[in-house]
Amino acid sequence: MAVKEFPAGTQLIQSEQNQTALHVIAKGSVCASYPGGTFYLKKGDVIGVCEIFFGSHFFTYETEEPTGIASYPCTAAQLALLMSKSVDLANMIVSSLFRQFREIYDQYELMRFDCENIYHFLMDRYEEYKSFCVKHGFTPRALPDMEDLTPLTLEEDLESWLDGYYEQLTAMVTEKSSKFHKPDFLAGVVLKADLDIHRIISICRVFYDYKAEIASLLMNENHLDFFDLYASLLYKIGANDPDSTTVSAAISTIMIQLEDLPSIDREMYQQRAAEYRAKLENLGESAEEDATTVDDVPDVEHSLNTILSYAEVDGETAAAFRESVGKFAKMTDKNASDDAARKLRMTITKQFYVIYEKAFLKSLKDTTSIPKVVKMFFNFGYVDENLAGLENAAYLYRIVDKLPTDPKRKVYTAYEWFTAIYQGKKSPSRNEFDSDFPTYLREQKMSGNITAADEARMQNDPKEQVLFEIRNMFPSVNKITFGRVLSFCPIFSEHNVLKDLDGSLVSADKVEAGFQTIRDIDFSAYYRDVIYTNPDIGIGKESIGVEVLPDIILMPNVGTRGIAWQEIEGRKRTTPARMMVSIFQMEDLTNILVRLTGDFRWEMCKRVQGARWNDISEASLTSEYFDYIQFYRKNHELSADAKDKIKLGMKKAKNSYKEMFIRDYEAWILYEGAGSPRLNKVSRNIIFTYCPFSKEIRTKLMANPLYKETMSRYDIKLSQKLHHYDNVFQKLKNTGTPIPQELLMQREYLCK
Repeated sequence: MAVKEFPAGTQLIQSEQNQTALHVIAKGSVCASYPGGTFYLKKGDVIGVCEIFFGSHFFTYETEEPTGIASYPCTAAQLALLMSKSVDLANMIVSSLFRQFREIYDQYELMRFDCENIYHFLMDRYEEYKSFCVKHGFTPRALPDMEDLTPLTLEEDLESWLDGYYEQLTAMVTEKSSKFHKPDFLAGVVLKADLDIHRIISICRVFYDYKAEIASLLMNENHLDFFDLYASLLYKIGANDPDSTTVSAAISTIMIQLEDLPSIDREMYQQRAAEYRAKLENLGESAEEDATTVDDVPDVEHSLNTILSYAEVDGETAAAFRESVGKFAKMTDKNASDDAARKLRMTITKQFYVIYEKAFLKSLKDTTSIPKVVKMFFNFGYVDENLAGLENAAYLYRIVDKLPTDPKRKVYTAYEWFTAIYQGKKSPSRNEFDSDFPTYLREQKMSGNITAADEARMQNDPKEQVLFEIRNMFPSVNKITFGRVLSFCPIFSEHNVLKDLDGSLVSADKVEAGFQTIRDIDFSAYYRDVIYTNPDIGIGKESIGVEVLPDIILMPNVGTRGIAWQEIEGRKRTTPARMMVSIFQMEDLTNILVRLTGDFRWEMCKRVQGARWNDISEASLTSEYFDYIQFYRKNHELSADAKDKIKLGMKKAKNSYKEMFIRDYEAWILYEGAGSPRLNKVSRNIIFTYCPFSKEIRTKLMANPLYKETMSRYDIKLSQKLHHYDNVFQKLKNTGTPIPQELLMQREYLCK
């Protein structure tokens, strides 16, 4: 067999590529890689022997140095025949298989140990951090994803005897005088071992994902991480504090862990490390000189009294809220999970909404003389200057009269939103049971809670409408957008401020920029199909797209999440969706808007399709995606590796088809749109069909074979639609009839 030469750095095979041959390394070396691990093949090793059973590769192979490869066309069905033709080749195949098995198994054991080790490292560091905070009188900050972190658990693990079994099998089969050199037997050994190797790789992928989750907690681009917790603590206590050496040592340990994690962004790590070292050099300067005092913002002094007085709540309610806030302020760990802490947060939550409601109703009649502190309460959940931190309180005080929102641009503060409902400019949102205000009133009447006369009176009562919004949507959404449901408390507290407030304040400009980024990739994201008719000029029914961007309501909290609460208002499909995010967003806003857009895509399709949303006989985004996930195990277009990824993805998505789609949509916008493939062939084709890229991106990706077939189908359908409109326009021109603006805009939309 002829040997083909390849220079160093040549990618020989990409994972998920079909396998049609075995490749023997005649000289040089090759790196085999998979998520979380690499191993090296040398002269005499066989590329593809671990994967031949599946007919597709789950390793990526790249030459490490100038390498010679001899290729032997072979499939699983042809393996025994190939082995029967050459005893030397058969021995080479089996020997290489066992060497590769040993490499992979050793990496499995090492990764298992690493996962257990790094979990305990993280938990120990967090307890240590909280101890330092308590010692120095600081409230420990909580990271958004810490609530969900658990020790690694596997649904299926390897049998304890597997290692010993292959050790003995290797000795038996590779012995020169072995009786086990019959081709059929050796082929069976290879194909059965492939199954075990694939199982090991699947478990290693779980390990890799778990370590990536830990890595994001140690350091991430949003600075919501352990590195920032410890660095901020060091900046606060100063270089001269006796504990500064211990805290510095802890940071160094975190950096050592980060250097060993393959999933960490190297460039981000280097940048964060450089920022830390630069700030460390200036740590000797006292931060106390620049500290804000109550004298700098005297109007925020006794904020809680001002708010309670304005709300005109009864003395008992006011006293109870003061007591609860006082207890909360004294807690050393405001995120504690014990019963006492949990009950206190729940008590404060109930009291907060009662006071908010009363203060809001009064403000409707008092629009010109609302104290700034009360406005801070409405828009930020602010109640106390010490709880918020004087520096934060001063910042909130400065910006509360010039918040960068704009209802005309569909971005509202919570207060602006409630006011719009009271003024009849917006209808109340559906409640958590998906009932709108009229439906809710009917349910109340049927339950005997109100009379028919009450229903008729309340139907158009602006006060009842806004109370429905405050009592139903507001508490649920405020908790969800906060992000950490178990430790939620609606009042503004310094310990929740994980980033600079000025940089995390959501504005109309930021929202518009985020949506524009999405629409530059998925141009049809917020278009809805409507029917256009104009019998007077001979146009019967034409389906045209109308773009309707969502309303964004900013919840009064410092949070990390967003929620697509409803896709339309009432039943009219051309009304805007409602999406909510925190007014101070700790996570990347554009990434959150991408996720909300994926949610909207799914729910809008379900709304249009109705009861047949998952009926594959009626093609739609939801029906095709539902069918793809439901029957992925039987899908011959998917490799074994792709099926494993779907299985893991569904586990992360908690078996939710919608959540699985949203994750794929995020990859579609954030990675595939930038030319970095992350999806499998089937998922990519479905999403491209219903969420096509803009023309500019399609042009860039046309040369990529992953997209070529799908794009060709899309271009054919697009040409047919454009040809239809060209014919319609020509007929109108022939009769001297002006072309309707709606049709011109539709053709322009199709050309995007």
